[in-house]
This record gives sequence, C-alpha cells and structure tokens, in this order.
Amino acid sequence: MGGSRAQVNKAHKTRFASKSSRNIHKTSLKDKHQNAKSDRFGKGARAARIQRNNMIRDQKRTAVLNEKRASSGSASPPLVIVLFGLSANVDLNAVERDLLGLLSSECGSEASPTVVSSEYKIRATVLKAPHGDLSPCMDMAKVADLMAFVTSASSPCEDGSSDYIDSFGLQCLSVFKAIGLPSTVVLIRDLPSDLKGRNESKKFCNSSLASEFPDPCKFYPADTKDDLHKFLYLLKDQRLKSPHWRNQRAYVASPKLEMLDHDSVSGKCTLCVTGYIRGRNLSVNQLVHVSGAGDYQLSKIDILRDPYALNPRKEQDTMDADDAPDLQVISSLVPDDSKQEPLHVENVPDPLAGEQTWPSKKEMEDAEKNLKHKEVKKRRLPPGTSDYQAAWIVDESDDDDDDDVGSVDESNDGMALDDEEDGFASKEISKSFDLDEDQGSLDLGESDGETETDSEMIEGPTREQIEHDIKRLKDAHAEDEEYPDEVDTPLDVPARKRFARYRGLKSFRTSSWDPKESLPVEYSRIFAFDNFTRTRKHVLAKALEWDNKSKEETVSPGTFARLYIKDVPQAVASTLYSRAKMIPIIVCGLLQHESKMSVLHFSIKKHDSYHEPIKGKEELIFHVGFRQFVARPIFSSDNFNSDKHKMEKFLHAGRFSVASIYAPISFPPLCLVAMKKLGDMGSPVLAAVGSLISVDPDRILLKKIILTGYPQRVSKVKATVRYMFHSPEDVRWFKPVEIWTKCGRRGRVKEPVGTHGAMKCLFNGVLQQSDTVCMSLFKRAYPKWPEHKFPLSNF
Repeated sequence: MGGSRAQVNKAHKTRFASKSSRNIHKTSLKDKHQNAKSDRFGKGARAARIQRNNMIRDQKRTAVLNEKRASSGSASPPLVIVLFGLSANVDLNAVERDLLGLLSSECGSEASPTVVSSEYKIRATVLKAPHGDLSPCMDMAKVADLMAFVTSASSPCEDGSSDYIDSFGLQCLSVFKAIGLPSTVVLIRDLPSDLKGRNESKKFCNSSLASEFPDPCKFYPADTKDDLHKFLYLLKDQRLKSPHWRNQRAYVASPKLEMLDHDSVSGKCTLCVTGYIRGRNLSVNQLVHVSGAGDYQLSKIDILRDPYALNPRKEQDTMDADDAPDLQVISSLVPDDSKQEPLHVENVPDPLAGEQTWPSKKEMEDAEKNLKHKEVKKRRLPPGTSDYQAAWIVDESDDDDDDDVGSVDESNDGMALDDEEDGFASKEISKSFDLDEDQGSLDLGESDGETETDSEMIEGPTREQIEHDIKRLKDAHAEDEEYPDEVDTPLDVPARKRFARYRGLKSFRTSSWDPKESLPVEYSRIFAFDNFTRTRKHVLAKALEWDNKSKEETVSPGTFARLYIKDVPQAVASTLYSRAKMIPIIVCGLLQHESKMSVLHFSIKKHDSYHEPIKGKEELIFHVGFRQFVARPIFSSDNFNSDKHKMEKFLHAGRFSVASIYAPISFPPLCLVAMKKLGDMGSPVLAAVGSLISVDPDRILLKKIILTGYPQRVSKVKATVRYMFHSPEDVRWFKPVEIWTKCGRRGRVKEPVGTHGAMKCLFNGVLQQSDTVCMSLFKRAYPKWPEHKFPLSNF
C-alpha cells in the first residue's frame, strides 16, 4: 500500500557501503597521528593565527628575560629611588638615612646619594623630594625608577581629603599620574609598637590610601631596619616599570656640572654633564635638550670608569691605573660633521622667494602706449622741473578719476559667502537699487499695509538715542546666556572695516576653508610635515637603528659618561649650576626634527585644584616630557566630524579642550603639565594637565562672533531689522551672509532701508516680534609666538 501515510524507515548511518570499502580507507595509528598534527598547524587561518600568537608570546618572554638580566647586571645604571612625603609631618631625612645606612655601611647622611650594595646586589640613587615645591618634585618624578611614598600612621592630616595625605600631596599625586607613574610603593612610618595596634594601623592605612594609587602598589612598614631589609630584599627581584614616553629617548640625570671654555666675547661656554646614560643609546651626532635651558649640540662624549661598579676589582683590572679613579677616561666619541644633526630652530624665510611672473610682450606694448598717451597730455609744471621730477608729480585730474572709481567699487562691493551654493545669498553682488535711501519704503508684500517709514528713520536719531535703545534691548534679552559670542557693532567704525577679516559660512561642518590662505608672518618661521604619522614612524625606526650601531657612534645605557655641550650661554649655565645643588639636571637626547618650531596641539584639561580662570593667549609654563618652555596657547573644541574647530576664549573646567601653541616639534606619546605663575614673586602653581595629540600647522581654528539685530516691523515671514548695522553700505557688504534667529528661523538680507542701517529680511517661517536676529561670522585664529626663550631665567 502506498500513499503519503506509508512508513519510511531511516537510512543506515555509515560512511561506507560495506566492510570491504571500509578496509580500503583504513589508516594506521602512526599515519593518523601525523595527519592530525599537520592539519593542526598547516591548514586554515586559525592555524596561522595560533602560530603567530605563539611567536609573539615567545618574543615577549625573551624580551622580559633580557630586561630582567640587564636590570640585575652590572651594565644597568643605578636605580633612582625618590622619597616623597605624602604630608608635611613626615620625616624624610630619617628614611633616607636608614636606607643609605642599610645599603652601604660606609655611607652616612653626608655621603653621596648613590650607593652600591654587595649584599642586595643593587646600585641605587636615593633622592628626597622637597615638600611644598612642585617643580623639583616633577623633575625627580620624571627620572624615578621607583617612587617611594612615605606616610605617617601616628599623626594623620586634617586638611586633606584623605587621612594620610594633605592637599599638596594630592596635587603632586595627580601630577605624577599625568606624567606617568613608574613602579610605586608606600612606606608606613610611626606604627604602634604592640602587634595588634600595628596590624590595625597598617590595615587602616592600606584601606585609606589604596584608592589613590594604582593596583600593583604595595605597602611596607618602614620603622626599623628589619622592615627596610624586607623591603630591599623584595625590591631586588621586582620588575620595575617606567613610562612609555621615557623609554623612547636617552637621558642623563646628573647632579654634577662643570663649565669650561668661557668666551667673554660671545658670552658662551661648554657645559660638562657627568652621569649614567639611561633609556636608549645616545649618539654623539644627535642633539640634546637640557631641561629648562634649550637644545644644543654635543662636541664630545667621554666614556669614564664606573665609580659605583658592583665588581670594582674586575673593572679595575680592565683599565690602566695611571690616572685618578674618578677622572679615568676609557674612550672618547667625536661627532662626524657629515652625520651630525644641525641645530635648526626656526626657518629663515626669503622675502624674495615669492612667485613672480615676467610681463608678456603684449603687456609691455600696452604699457608703452599708456605711457605715450600720458605724455601727450599737457601738464603745468613749475619752471626748471626735470623729467625725473615730473614723473613724481601726481595730476589732480587723475586723482579725481581714481577716487570716483574707488567710490563706485566700494558702494557696489559685497562680502562673499564661503559657499557658492547658498540659497539665501544674492547671486548679483553689485546691483542698482531703485529705492530712495532717505525715504525708503517698508512695503514688504501685497498684503502689507505699511508703505512709509517711521518718523524716527526719516528724521534720523542721534547717537545717544541709538545707544540708549540698544542698551534697552540688550537688557530685555539679558537672561539669554546661550550665545557667549555676541558682539556689538561699533557706531564710529564701519562694520565692513571692523570685521573685514571675518567671513560667513553656510555650514560650519561642510563648507570649505583653505588652510593655506592668508597665513600670518609666523608661519614662515615654522616647519610642517606632509604626513605626520608616516614621519613619526620613520623617526622612531631611525631611533631603533641607533641601538644597533657601533660603539664608535653611540653610548649604550648603563655607561658612565661625560657629555660636552657646546655654545651654552653663561647666564643659563650659571643658573643650572646653582640649581644642580638641589635637584639633578636632566639632559635628554632628541629625535630627528625635535628642535624645529611648529604648531603643536595638546589635549588639555583644567586641574581640579585650580579655580582661577585660564584665558586664551595667557602665558603658561609647559612641561612636555623633559622639556620646559613658556607658551601662549589658544583653546578650541575638538570636532571629530569636521576639519574646522571653534576657538574658545577660556579653558573650561570639567572637560577636555585642545591647546595649540608654537613650540619645538615633539612626537607623541608625551605628557603635558601646564603651570601658571600667580603674581610677580609667587612660585608657579599647577593649572592644567594633558597629553600631546599631533603636530599640524593646517589645523583650522575659527573664532566666531555673532552680530545681533532686533525686529522693528514684522509681517509674517518678512521683517525690518535694525541695530545690526548702522549704515546701508555695511548692509550691502554683509548681504550674502545667511542670518538666523534664536527661535530657530533662518533667512537672508533682502536690501537696506533708510540711512541708518535698517534692512529688509526674509525668513523661512513666521517671525516673532520678541525674537533676536543673528549673523554668524568667522575668522581663523592663530596662537601667539613665544617671547621667552629660557623659562629658568624668566620664571
């Protein structure tokens, strides 16, 4: 029986039709294992991905192992341990004395801060940060390998937000986070003597401070030598981390300076800096930056015997013992003139390098005809006048003709909108007006009944009356604070002259603006890149090549060397010499192009502890990496969907803005700490923090202003607006620019009315009598050129 209800049995599930066919495809266990292994690593994108991940993992393991071996070996420089007190009542002298005494039994408080410990097999430089002075604390934090924050458990603070940190400690901690914290530990002092109270105090201190520090931070008691011994024993096996921006450059933190080769004529000398090379290989051909003093070239590098070697006998056997131990020179590196980086700071513009065209033959013939035509005219000249003198005498008739032409052009000229497809803009800028300006009609449509102007427009109000009316209207709209860019049109200066550099934009996002148009004179002194991202990759790749070069050109990290920095002004050198007694002087190697001036853009945020307003173009001290300089930034918003950015008058609190300055080129990532000096004698205080975004002179920053007017007569979509301008010539000049209202209407200017700046306007909807008519104008803004070269001598 068939049909749809017939029983259908399931087919037999097997790969083979019979046992004989199964035996044909049989494989041995050995072949099966080989096939499975080849399939795992030889087929598909997944296998390639697994193989690539394994290779990356092996490379990271090798790098970590090499770094650990280098940090624990004799080739690594001494660890820089910075002691920072979280409050003013912490005794850092006692902590420093105990650490130095534990590391080296021969060293006391008067000895050198760098010690060698054969017991712990480490070399360390212990620095003490002065509490209350932010700048030295920042410089020490930039070169620190380990930040040891010291707090007291017996006498907690009262003025800080935390029980164990005062206001200055919180401020410095936020600055250290902005710079980039290295490895951190917290040392707890003044714990109770009994075991129970000691554990409770330590636990309470840990819970109070844990949120202020990053996760890997550990807390150690530091009252006795046994506590410090446990801390140092764990420190020697700990892998220390450092900020990423510091690992890209070679640097030296030196407490020892010398001044040689004084030249009284030029006022310059050679500055000798002695210390350990850290970070990367330092080439004798590259430029160096002295923190707070500027960029210079090297004249020589002497590689010296290491005075703090872990194996002094081994080091001494490899050297001659003729010279003094602290002055013994192993080798010297001299720069190659063909390879040394030139010290270019500013571009030298050529005033005659502009593009010029030679006149054609036809233009020369026309000029000769015009000259003959002028000579035919009879001119009355004083007796005894030569031909050369006659050429300088201007004919009065020619002046009258030029003035007439100029007056016609000025009356018919208009302000072009920066977009050709403007629906509201007039296509014919110069046109004749049939309307009598003195007795202009206010006829706005067929249904309007107004056919005459107001008596006030005919008679002409005085200046005092206009100012009084504008003030009254401004007071009526004073509660509207949405538009901080509003400006008043001056009564004594024509608006077309006062706002001659401004232009209108149909769309702030999509309208075009040429970044090379009408650049200031300062742009001829700076440098620009065709592709900044590609240049950055090329420069960083070149820095990696320095690590693989021979020892005849570069000095490897961990080497004790003396740098000879030439052409340093004596005033700057003497300032650095006196400063080195308190904190170490930082000398860092510069990457390619990092001495040249350009336009830098930073992502910046106002610090919570600073409550004063920060206005654009005010002088701020910028700490960018190891650099310190004075700049006058302008602030702007960061629009990711547009190539134009609106300038801001102030740095607003609670959000990030973009600060643009003229400064030496730097390559991100780099940290930023901006400080401001309050008063003439006050020390700089922290104002803002941020980071470097890019180097781009073509970034367009637009300053926006809003001109406002008030409706005098309204008839549906048509209105007469006054007090935006004060002359009909200004109305014609700004006629192509689109207007808008605060209630959301958009429109255009039709024509001027009368002699005092009133104008007819058309809108895309019904206008309210209480609305305000606005016109947006834009001009490109540029930062201020820095006036101070060396902040140490000025701040």
